[in-house]
This record gives sequence, C-alpha cells and structure tokens, in this order.
Amino acid sequence: MRGIIVTGLIIILLLSACKDQPATSENDVDAARNFIHSVLNSNFSQAEKFILYDSANREYLNITERSFRQRLSSEERRLYRESSINIHDIRQVNDTITIVHYSNSYKKIKDSLKVIMHNGQWLVDLKYSFPSMIQEE
Repeated sequence: MRGIIVTGLIIILLLSACKDQPATSENDVDAARNFIHSVLNSNFSQAEKFILYDSANREYLNITERSFRQRLSSEERRLYRESSINIHDIRQVNDTITIVHYSNSYKKIKDSLKVIMHNGQWLVDLKYSFPSMIQEE
C-alpha cells in the first residue's frame, strides 16, 4: 500500500514538472506566446529559452527580471501570473520575421515583440522592443 502511495506521489510530481515545461514553439506566434507567458509567470530561466541568444537580448531579459523582482509587489506579480495574453495583431514582415502586437489582461498596455526564425527555431528578438541603450558586444 505504501508503495502505491509513493508511486502516486512521484507521478503527480512528474506531471506537475511537465506542466511547467514549455511546449516547443511550433511557429512564430507560439514562440511569442511562450515567451510572454514565461515572463508573466516570472519564470525568466524559461523565458530565456525563447529569446535569440546574444548579449543584448540577455541583458534586456536581465533588466526585465530585475524590474519584476525589485519594483513589483508580490500582489502585482500574482496579478501578472493570473493574467491572460491578448494578441491584437500579427504582422508577417517576411518568411523569417514576424511582429506580434499584444497586451495582458492585467495592465492592458499594448506592446510588441519581434520573432525571428534562427537556425530553424522561432525566437524572440528583444532588441526590437527596447530602446537602443545596450551596445552589442
């Protein structure tokens, strides 16, 4: 009987761990949605998987993480976690670049992300969303 309970607990833990793992981004909008969802949940290590990995994008993500952790109250972070993503417009620039205009149901402020195809993967390029304040190394 104890073995069944332990096995059940292990299965529950594995299922909850799998739930936290992002689905692979199947397309440009899916990549944007996965990234936004990760940020809204303050899961920046997960969000990092969805960005074009260069020094500027890593720094922009670090700035966002610091802002979330230092400037937002636990109540505000909870409201972000509970918010939903609203996609307002999708503009395909070409076969490898898409601009996604979105907001979240908590703040309702429209923003945009540039998603690019890089080495067969759709990734978010944060340099589009941030002012030019960081120079590429």
